[in-house]
Amino acid sequence: MVRYVLKRLGLAVVTLFLILSLTFILMKLLPFQSPSGPLSSQVPFYNDQYALGYVFRFTEAHPEYGTPLFQYTLGNVNYYYYEKPIMLQYGSWLTGIFTRWEWGRSTSIRENVSAMTLIAEGLPYTIQVNVVAVILSVPLGILLGIWAALRKNKMADHVISTLVMIFISVPSFVFVSYLILIFGYNLGWLPTSWPGPAYPLSYRAAGFVIPVLALSFGSVCGYCRFTRAELCEVLSSDYLLLARTKGLTKTQSVIRHALRNAMVPILPSILAEIIGILGGSIILENLYNIPGIGKLFMTALNSRDYNVLMVDMAVFTSISLVAGVILDLSYGFLDPRIRIGEKK
Repeated sequence: MVRYVLKRLGLAVVTLFLILSLTFILMKLLPFQSPSGPLSSQVPFYNDQYALGYVFRFTEAHPEYGTPLFQYTLGNVNYYYYEKPIMLQYGSWLTGIFTRWEWGRSTSIRENVSAMTLIAEGLPYTIQVNVVAVILSVPLGILLGIWAALRKNKMADHVISTLVMIFISVPSFVFVSYLILIFGYNLGWLPTSWPGPAYPLSYRAAGFVIPVLALSFGSVCGYCRFTRAELCEVLSSDYLLLARTKGLTKTQSVIRHALRNAMVPILPSILAEIIGILGGSIILENLYNIPGIGKLFMTALNSRDYNVLMVDMAVFTSISLVAGVILDLSYGFLDPRIRIGEKK
């Protein structure tokens, strides 16, 4: 298992490095985005870009580097700033990450503020909403799947399967729109947008209801359908029929054998869901005005704040890769056949 774990971790690190490197280069191919504020805010920004290694700074014009990005006069000295070639910026970017953990500065959302600071401010909101959604959706989805499997081809199974197909076909942003309209505007029971810290605790707690329900619908349906399929397959297996012929009751055979074996493929998906909860929902956070990293992603994209967008994409990519690694490793720990196959 040690070699198996190291191999998966190594592949994840290489993949993350390649994705982030390609993303950085593609971002830098876009036009340089300058801050739109007054001169007093632009000068510190370009000095910071110079310190980060993304631009040249000269006291005289250098036409060989193209048109200056910015220029100003301080006393009798003229300062000219030119964008560096992309590969030089890439080298400065790698150096800044590995030596100072510096990922760049915001150009429009909050000028000259570290992009990592903006991510750190929005990440707790995304974590809170998605943790509650996972806590609600995992047990509810598995219980509904078990109930449908034990009532296969009966009324309960048909009702659950029909509802699952309906809810799994509708995106979460459609649900959140209807929830806001009905329970927020029409009935007035719940907040119509994410309540800030100035509101009372009870009102802030009510603000979780709409986004958590919208995020949970898809997960509940997915777990329900997956659990039902796995449990139905196990219930029809030969070894379970053998257990019944040896004198076990239906309840004993289901609890001791069927559920335990059906959980082998289900549990890794739950672990991946728990690890991947930070991914959040970009559209949902924008619709409900949740100040998480999903909303920050769309804000950075619309305002062309490439540095913040780059860090946000790095966070989402890292979350996806970590979830994939956890999923692979959980299969290896739960299923001995994978470990045997790796040895061979």
